Amino acid sequence: MSAGVQLFGNRLNSQREFAEGGKLNYFVVVKKSLRRLLLVFFVQVILLFSGAELLAQDLTPKYSNEFLSIGVGARALGMGGAQVAAVRDVTAAYWNPAALAGIRHKYEFSLMHAEYFAGIAQYDYLGFSSSLGDQNQIGVSLIRFGVDDIPDTRFLYDANGALNYDNIQFFNAADYAMLLSFARDFSDKLKVGANAKIIHRNVGKFAQAWGFGLDLGGIYIHKKMTLGLMLRDITTTYNAWSHNADLVRDIYSQTNNEIPVNSVEITLPKAIASIAYQWSLGKSFGLLTALDLETTFDGARNTLISSQTLSIDPRIGLELGYKQMAFLRGGLSNFQYIKDFQGQESLDFLPSIGLGVLLSERFQIDYALSDLGDVSESPYSHIFSVKVSLEKLKDEGKKFKAWQ
Repeated sequence: MSAGVQLFGNRLNSQREFAEGGKLNYFVVVKKSLRRLLLVFFVQVILLFSGAELLAQDLTPKYSNEFLSIGVGARALGMGGAQVAAVRDVTAAYWNPAALAGIRHKYEFSLMHAEYFAGIAQYDYLGFSSSLGDQNQIGVSLIRFGVDDIPDTRFLYDANGALNYDNIQFFNAADYAMLLSFARDFSDKLKVGANAKIIHRNVGKFAQAWGFGLDLGGIYIHKKMTLGLMLRDITTTYNAWSHNADLVRDIYSQTNNEIPVNSVEITLPKAIASIAYQWSLGKSFGLLTALDLETTFDGARNTLISSQTLSIDPRIGLELGYKQMAFLRGGLSNFQYIKDFQGQESLDFLPSIGLGVLLSERFQIDYALSDLGDVSESPYSHIFSVKVSLEKLKDEGKKFKAWQ
């Protein structure tokens, strides 16, 4: 509170000087006040994470809304998901909404499809972004992760006890998310953005949930270096589940399973700090390196750095570009300690590679090959995404500069 009061007092003094002398530019005063207020806000949020989450970690699951942790865009997944400071396009609405401010086209679309677990699960993403004035950018993203055509065998046997396969029905279990994003340019170096998330999850006619959450992101650019911060589920995301228990009551009773009841599922906040650097390799080549550190506050996880208070999961990404037309990518993520049958512990990780081709100024196609983890027998997943950019903005179309 004292920092907020001091900021308010500083702003009043600045406005008084403006009224009396007339030499102080009002917009400079507002910009400085906003910067200080954002700094205080970020510090307070981090302090809240380290305090309030300790009280809640025993009351909430560690893994909630995990379909929103997969990531979007073949470029990003080919780089191991190290994107908070490295993202450059419409997919920033997911990775860091502040980076939407760096888009230099009036309209930008992206579409991705992937299949997981040998095609059992379907994962789809659709994103759109548009400029709003010379300092603002908006975005809409749709995400679906689902398993379709699951057989419902409750009525496999008819009333006479005869086996009747015609009685088998099918249902879908799917998770949906819609992200409404907004980003604003505050200067050539500072960009800030936010997401409002609407979540819907359903398991056929048996259960469904609705949820809502907020994300906050920031970008700071210094020459060829970019710093990023993404605060996911900053207000804590709540999913309210409703179950149609009558549909499964008999089956659950016969199998000694607990009858499901309506409940609330909580997703705790997490913070992702990131750094990216663009290297020049002669006239034709460039190398983008990125490191993300995802920090969770729900107790110990199986990550590279873990404690009873927090866990840190690093992600490393590389992108080698040729004349900004062809790209080769690689990444490492999901570092875990794995024990074998002899009790020997070793460090495992998830590798990924990818390619990208800019076919024209308007059209780009990206591909990623990602293993779901050496800890399982799951096969590699082929991920494709396309990006369409329309109406490139002129220099005067944006008030501030973006990435070079």
